[in-house]
Amino acid sequence: MSDAKNTIISGKAVLGIEFGSTRIKAVLTDENHAPIASGAHDWENRLENGIWTYSMEDIWVGLADCYRDLTEDVQKKYGVFVERLAAIGFSAMMHGYLAFDKNGKLLAPFRTWRNTITQEASEKLSEEFQFHIPQRFSVAHLYQAILNKEEHVTEIDFLTTLDGYIHWQLTGKKVLGIGSASGMFPIDSETKDYDRVMLEKFDKLVSENSFSWKIADLLPEVLLAGEQAGVLTEEGAKKLDSTGRLQAGCPLCPPEGDAGTGMAATNSVKPRTGNVSAGTSVFAMIVLEKALKEAHEEIDMVTTPAGDAVAMVHCNNCTSDLNAWVNIFGEFAEALGVNVDKNELFGLLFKKAMEGDKACDGLLAYNYFSGEHITGFEEGRPLFVRTPESTFNLANFMRVNLYTALGTLKEGMDILVKEEKVAVERITGHGGLFKTKGVGQSILAGAINAPVAVMETAGEGGAWGMALLASYMIWKEEKEALEDYLQNKVFHGDEGEKIEPDPEDVRGFEKFICRFQKGLLIERAAVDSLR
Repeated sequence: MSDAKNTIISGKAVLGIEFGSTRIKAVLTDENHAPIASGAHDWENRLENGIWTYSMEDIWVGLADCYRDLTEDVQKKYGVFVERLAAIGFSAMMHGYLAFDKNGKLLAPFRTWRNTITQEASEKLSEEFQFHIPQRFSVAHLYQAILNKEEHVTEIDFLTTLDGYIHWQLTGKKVLGIGSASGMFPIDSETKDYDRVMLEKFDKLVSENSFSWKIADLLPEVLLAGEQAGVLTEEGAKKLDSTGRLQAGCPLCPPEGDAGTGMAATNSVKPRTGNVSAGTSVFAMIVLEKALKEAHEEIDMVTTPAGDAVAMVHCNNCTSDLNAWVNIFGEFAEALGVNVDKNELFGLLFKKAMEGDKACDGLLAYNYFSGEHITGFEEGRPLFVRTPESTFNLANFMRVNLYTALGTLKEGMDILVKEEKVAVERITGHGGLFKTKGVGQSILAGAINAPVAVMETAGEGGAWGMALLASYMIWKEEKEALEDYLQNKVFHGDEGEKIEPDPEDVRGFEKFICRFQKGLLIERAAVDSLR
């Protein structure tokens, strides 16, 4: 505690902040990369006029409250104020659409990754580029706005993501880490920049509109992990810390998306490693040794924070419906006059799932709060259905809700492993699904039929991963690669606690996924019928 206190007083602590879909989290780390304080702010996106969005007020109120919560944790633990920091890094959910004019005015409501309103643009760009452009990519949102003849597109001066926006406002720099940039527009892993051929194809595609801009003019500058991306301005320090105690001048690393911070937090940035991040959304990322044989609609190509090619399977839905069911059980407990800690409740119900039938005995659920491109849904309807003869008990019910949280992910992973023969030596799980020891880990191992490791830091998530990237910027040795820094100085060779897939779990999940695929007709009927 004394060492942590001195670290904070001397200004050697590093801050990582990540804007997740339901929580903004801050983690303060010491010189050994260990978390010494944390803060959080809960928030939620809203569906307004058919758009999943957050307001600008949501962003800044949330950031300030998260930082305040962190400083209160510091005060409580160490009795000191945070006045100086060694480095800061900002991260957020990737993709989406934040368009600004030359005066910095927001031209349209923030469109998050969760929106599935760009199918026409996604299909046309994918065909034009011969490269899969997912609906959530920023360029798909831009092109859809052009196809929709939205008036604001003529006024766009800058296009960025949420992490890029926050970084810009706090430093004045219009930049992005390469991993986050790869979710805006395709990256050439050789040049470590936007793909020049595709930039030219986009400009030609929209040339009939006679815009005053070229696509390259709108996009943030691409930076690699380890590069400095500006310093905290006086105005930026006030936005972060309303008390005025935090001093300006602190260096910031390139802002990264939640994919990049997940890779850092799980030591999964070198080829043949991968990770699965499971929270509001779920995605798997495998760092490739070589290019895929062909483009797949279900597979997105992004990069590590160092710019290496990554195959990503991204699903919009994961734990939202699972959390909703746990909340129902919590309400029931309260109605009985029993106060149950939320974490204990999750642990209790997750462990109960391990007692369930390996194939959930006829139960079926869909966790689709929003659309899911892999299975072809532009909207979602959370759904639970069973046959009369199925065994409807708590264990099977919890197990089927854990299965469905990973059901769509399996569809994409099967393409990588079974069709593309992608080699993977290690998969590491992180995020809320893995907090209850052994449960989410075992379910995932059975789903993908591969060993899954979880580290002690699994619950720290992307905010800690962002702090690691900020630490790398200021403490790396000359020419020290990110993968070497993480392996030797952060994780020290620790690969976490590994669980091998249980053959019965594998067979059970395969039976479930067959039922899941057949039942998509039920989900389609729910989307079409329930308005």
